[in-house]
Amino acid sequence: IPAVGVKYYLHFTTEDYISGQNAGSCVATVLYLKNSRPAVNIKCLHTKDQNQIQDEDNRFHQQLRQQTKPIIANDIPDSHGNIDRALIPVWGLAVAGSSYVMFEKSTENLGYFMAQVKAVKQRIRKDNAAEFEFAVLLHETPTQKIDLCHIHVIWTLGHPLRVKYICASENHRLEDGSGMESGSASGILHEREGNF
Repeated sequence: IPAVGVKYYLHFTTEDYISGQNAGSCVATVLYLKNSRPAVNIKCLHTKDQNQIQDEDNRFHQQLRQQTKPIIANDIPDSHGNIDRALIPVWGLAVAGSSYVMFEKSTENLGYFMAQVKAVKQRIRKDNAAEFEFAVLLHETPTQKIDLCHIHVIWTLGHPLRVKYICASENHRLEDGSGMESGSASGILHEREGNF
């Protein structure tokens, strides 16, 4: 679109990040605007039973709320690509939180995927929310650079994730992720706060 940007029409399938099962198909339009984030319109048909998804979320959220000692872990997956079974849901939460960062940082010619959770620490709360601090490595393509991002995630069951982040690329330049935006399928809300 002259003087506006480039618009793409996509049709793709999704999969459950943990089980690898087909989770549905989506159609989307993505308009890459000059000097701003892309405008995305997406509609998905889910094949996974929504009640099953809610049950899994409820179990995981309840487990997090009952923790008396915080979950603390490093290197997920490990150097052999393995993830401790107990940490798979935490990995999924890191993927959900970092997806907002990847959306913010991606351009028409530059993409990201989460390569590893370097560190995670749960913050025990007295309210009904689960809170985590993640240090994740994002792999940038096609440059092959690795960015370290510190991501703060607050999850209250039935509500969008609240996410804030700060990233440093290999040259250690800090980027503050600021703004407020609704997320896609699972709903991610980026929260503007002070430095952490």
